Amino acid sequence: MPPIPAAMPPLDAERARRLLCALGDFVRDAVVAGRRDRETADLAQVARESVSDTIYSIDEISEEAIAEWFDAHWPREWPVELVAEGFDIPEMRVFPKGAKLEETNWRCVIDPIDGTRGIMYDKRPAWVLAGLAPQRGGETRLPDIFVAAMTEIPTRKQWRADQVSAVRGRGLVAEGVDVRTGKREAVALRASEARDFRHGFASLVKFFPAGKTVTARLEEELWKSLYGAMELPLIFDDQYISTGGQFYELLAGHDRMTADLRPLIFRREGLGMALTCHPYDVCAALLLEEAGIVFEKPDGGVVDTPLDLTTPVAWAAYANQALAAQVRPVLRRLIEELGA
Repeated sequence: MPPIPAAMPPLDAERARRLLCALGDFVRDAVVAGRRDRETADLAQVARESVSDTIYSIDEISEEAIAEWFDAHWPREWPVELVAEGFDIPEMRVFPKGAKLEETNWRCVIDPIDGTRGIMYDKRPAWVLAGLAPQRGGETRLPDIFVAAMTEIPTRKQWRADQVSAVRGRGLVAEGVDVRTGKREAVALRASEARDFRHGFASLVKFFPAGKTVTARLEEELWKSLYGAMELPLIFDDQYISTGGQFYELLAGHDRMTADLRPLIFRREGLGMALTCHPYDVCAALLLEEAGIVFEKPDGGVVDTPLDLTTPVAWAAYANQALAAQVRPVLRRLIEELGA
């Protein structure tokens, strides 16, 4: 991670971690309360189209909660720029209110609800994602993030919601929160130590009809290259429509690999980039790194995306180095052969 410029004021990293966790708690509780008396059809209504994604009614609950929390709780001595959907103009995205964008020392990247499409139908938990980096303007990039947190937004039948956070170099903090009482307890998370993919979960992202056929063919060729056409090993595919949710499945040891090639596939197919992964979706990637999980570009390079709202992000994550070493060269070759 690039060093914090000397001109910047010091920041208590542990305090910053706790603040991002408190933000996640506040947004989670706001969404849980806000949907209590609302029908699924209401929550699933399209509210507007942003520069990067479709905004549903449930998203607006989280956006309002974020603005309220930052206004009340963000330290005035740490002027910050907020990079998140719904905070498009400078007056809305700078805290404390009244500060100017050029005065900010920090950039906080947030996905208010990652997994909207699952949670609004009460199918699967969503996540509040947040990462904090020193402010370097348009040069601020994903590796600059040194504090991150992800907070689970539970389905209606869940009583426990997990939260994972970290300061770079200090390991993970993982807790489960009883959403009925607020009681917290430590949660043990451990990535898979498997040395192959047989009888495990490993997926390439293909949520939507666009690009699905091409992705599935590439995925089939990947496993044939690794195991041979005759073996047909059992490898399970899980399409969790949330990057944060995919990260959690890796952290918890449930999945051995996830790769999101949508920007590469969509570009090859001449498709738009709105329905791809963006920097705010991967702003909690620091948590994978702190857990020893390999997070990289599909060709093995560093995911060095700018921290904005629109850049398409392709990535691959492996539970351990042994799995990464097996897949990386094959995946690189298949992408090259595809012309993606």
